[in-house]
Amino acid sequence: MDYSITRQPLSELKADCLISGVFANHKLTSASQRLDQASNGALADLLKTAHLDKPGDSLLLHQVSGVGAKKLLLVCLGPKKEYKAAAWRTALASAIGQLNADKSRRLATSLLDDPWPGADGLRLAREAVLISEEALYRADSCKSAKNRDKASPKYPLQGLQFWTPDPTDGSALESAIEQGQAIAQGVNLAKDLANLPGNICTPSYLAEQAKKIGKQHKALKVSVLDEDDMEQLGMGALLSVSHGSRQPAKLIIMEYAGGKASAKPIALVGKGLTFDAGGISLKPGAGMDEMKYDMCGGASVIACLQAVAELKLPLNLVGLVPASENLPDGAANKPGDIVTSLSGQTIEILNTDAEGRLILCDTLTYAERFEPTAVIDIATLTGACIVALGDQASGLLANDQALADELLAAGQASNDRAWQLPLWEEYQKQLDSPFADMANIGGKGAGSITAACFLSRFAEKFHWAHLDIAGTAWKSGDKKGATGRPVPLLMQFLLQRAGDK
Repeated sequence: MDYSITRQPLSELKADCLISGVFANHKLTSASQRLDQASNGALADLLKTAHLDKPGDSLLLHQVSGVGAKKLLLVCLGPKKEYKAAAWRTALASAIGQLNADKSRRLATSLLDDPWPGADGLRLAREAVLISEEALYRADSCKSAKNRDKASPKYPLQGLQFWTPDPTDGSALESAIEQGQAIAQGVNLAKDLANLPGNICTPSYLAEQAKKIGKQHKALKVSVLDEDDMEQLGMGALLSVSHGSRQPAKLIIMEYAGGKASAKPIALVGKGLTFDAGGISLKPGAGMDEMKYDMCGGASVIACLQAVAELKLPLNLVGLVPASENLPDGAANKPGDIVTSLSGQTIEILNTDAEGRLILCDTLTYAERFEPTAVIDIATLTGACIVALGDQASGLLANDQALADELLAAGQASNDRAWQLPLWEEYQKQLDSPFADMANIGGKGAGSITAACFLSRFAEKFHWAHLDIAGTAWKSGDKKGATGRPVPLLMQFLLQRAGDK
């Protein structure tokens, strides 16, 4: 959908439908007051008999006298005293979803002019794009053309204008919208990749998609290591995971050079398990189809590299995605096997379903060659994180508090929140092994923490943070599908690092 800014008088806007906010108890916002004046009090009269009480409740009006738009959608923002970000998001998403099933093609909205105390208008504009694209997203690439057409709106939305009465904020708003579009495209890419089934989105497919993105941007260089390359390097932990699969493992390397040549890069490392059956430690059959989402961390890294390249951010960034499958086979890892990682440390595999940390640990060691200023790994790593935090917050652990604080702040600013868990030395002893330098699991307690403790042993040479997105990367149930998280969080972090105000 196209996005633009308009400053012409609100009542004179020409659109198929104009979205304007109202509060509960028949109270008008400042923007709706303008429309009410233009209609000689018609809106106030109509609201007296309408039941608009909670965020998202709406009233669709046709051919309102004095209003240039063909239709006017009044959407409730809830009680004025309780009005905050969550109500605004709900109202906008509800409006876009409703009108996407309507005959409206080109929309306008005054919701950017209805902020709450302390709201950032520019951030609202960026988030409005993300909310709109979320409402329009469809995961239908694997449906037949006939059924895809049935599910698609007959009159798809084509454009959304953001109305602002302030003539001085044009360039800043345009920049915010541009950022929103790039981030939204990244979120959609992460969803598209994750929603594909494992027989399509293999490690090789994931590598090809990264290469296609690299060809579209001069500042982005993409290369891929195959199993022979990794064997020569000594990446025994990573390669052990793919032994049970017919699909060869890949290490995808995306290097974006937008900053000074002398500036050290930030590195993003994303777990790319395109399907995880658990290996010999086989997962239960029920719900195993969702294990195609075990590459959401890798998908988010590829998506962020695309978005950063689109925005031409002035920083250097490296994306590393170890991609593999984890399946049972005669050549697969067995409980009790010991492998040697790229770092030289040995690992006793007590559970073959704790494979994500095996492909990540070698990739963290590989990241050392880029001399990164910070490294963030992103992984659907532990079911324990879902137990601890549900689907609201990603788990965050770090060996550097300043980096952790940056990510926590970025999560709050982007509404893609994380919650920090402890990485205390006392947890490390749970990884003790009598036969190797460490075990790949730490027992029943504190599973998310001990998984991060394992990774921390391969991240001692740089500032490092770990995002466990097992609970936030996808939704289960009837509406199952990838969420695109934590692309908004990561992009907010990268925008801040690039100096965006």
